[in-house]
Amino acid sequence: MTIRRPLDGMLVLDLGQIYNGPYCGMLLGFMGARVLKIEPPEGDVVRRRKRDVEPYPLVMLNTNKESVVLDLKQERGKQIFLDLARKADVVVENFAVGVMDRLGIGWDVLRKINPRLVYGGSSGYGLDGPYRDLAAMDVTIQAMSGIMSATGQQDGPPTKAGPAVCDFMAGIHLCAGILGALVQRERTGEGQRVEVAMHEAAVIGLASALGAMMDGDANVPERTGNRHPALAIAPYNTYPCADGHVAIFTSAERHWQAMCRLLGRAELLEAPGYATMPERAQRMAEIDDMISAWTIGRTKDEVLRLLNEAHVPGSPVKTVREVARDPHLEARGFWVDVDHPRRGRTRVPISPIRLHAGGPAEVRAPAPTLGQHTETVLAELLGLGPDERAALAASRTTTPVR
Repeated sequence: MTIRRPLDGMLVLDLGQIYNGPYCGMLLGFMGARVLKIEPPEGDVVRRRKRDVEPYPLVMLNTNKESVVLDLKQERGKQIFLDLARKADVVVENFAVGVMDRLGIGWDVLRKINPRLVYGGSSGYGLDGPYRDLAAMDVTIQAMSGIMSATGQQDGPPTKAGPAVCDFMAGIHLCAGILGALVQRERTGEGQRVEVAMHEAAVIGLASALGAMMDGDANVPERTGNRHPALAIAPYNTYPCADGHVAIFTSAERHWQAMCRLLGRAELLEAPGYATMPERAQRMAEIDDMISAWTIGRTKDEVLRLLNEAHVPGSPVKTVREVARDPHLEARGFWVDVDHPRRGRTRVPISPIRLHAGGPAEVRAPAPTLGQHTETVLAELLGLGPDERAALAASRTTTPVR
């Protein structure tokens, strides 16, 4: 077999649900693995959000997968899963702690039947500790991790981040752990369990806010709006333009010097109280007012052009609608149009991981409909005949979503 991508020839059983596990499985699929999305008869939780057509998030996160419906609560469904696990390289799941064990298909069972298996599991809080059995979703992890407390205006309430940051951060960490375990397997011949707690993956993102606390900066509030989380950098904010807002961030002295020239305030380069970043941070409101006065009479595109010419980090604040048609993403080939069996022509993203030696990221197949590949997979990988496949389908206790 010709290996073009790093995971070509590998088999992944993806039991992931919602975003965390499925995103990990998607990344593995873009790296070449054959990914079987193992779904209950009623389908992935996200699939159930709409009954007439696959919801877009499901289509977005399950590219390059095959859907196999198995009722793991029935003995025959469990046995088929175990037969597939004997052939698999990776199992991915993000159930609550203990679910896989109660189903009889947990790590202790799987490692006995397939010692080379890499088992990647992501839960809310990990396999031990006092929070282990707490129910967890992205929003609850945002609350528990401090993300929600660190988000929002200083005089406002704790605010949820718009994206599902905890789900996706955990999914990325899970993918990285699985890849590391596969490398170790090449060296030792043995698989292993990979564990990622959403809670821990989320806390990592609080580096600046944690820095303020660890460094003893007692005057830094929990929430700083669009300013730096530790209130340590100025300018660092969003500023009004004639047609929206821009974000500007001066992380180095050369950025500040260029910003002064753009503002027509070259005298600030020599003015007391502006020489260092800590000094400027003490004048944050004053500096923000100066920059706002400069941006308000200009368009976002004009501000971006001037900032770019001066080598000052900045960007327009784009809407989700603008991002979906962003010319840079278009030029990079990030969006691909696929023909989905039920949605028709649909735009989906490719993997952000670009492996240049293997060629461009490739959409080999759109996200599957529920159970689309069950019969093919069971016949091809396990050799089940048509009568047994028909009996299995008839034994399902829950009516699938169509």
